[in-house]
Amino acid sequence: MGNKLYVGNLPYTVRDEDLQQAFSAYGSVNSAKVMMERDTGRSKGFGFVEMGNDAEAQAAVEGMNGQSLGGRSLVVNEARPMEARPPRTAATTTETAAATAATT
Repeated sequence: MGNKLYVGNLPYTVRDEDLQQAFSAYGSVNSAKVMMERDTGRSKGFGFVEMGNDAEAQAAVEGMNGQSLGGRSLVVNEARPMEARPPRTAATTTETAAATAATT
């Protein structure tokens, strides 16, 4: 197991510091980041925590997965690499813009 964890189903009020504090009970936290919407600055409801080593990461998964935080049951597991998305083409971008304009 790696030491980078995915943390899902976060309450939208949780910030980086809250995530770091919650996971520090399981060892050293190298980084904790709640993912935010670029345009609005609102939480996306998930984030990533990097623990000091694999054993601490395993302990954090076992201790935090399914635990309640702010009334929500957390989903904690080893982070996986982001899946590659197909490249955007000019046609796709134009079609999306046209569809958006048609609905407004």
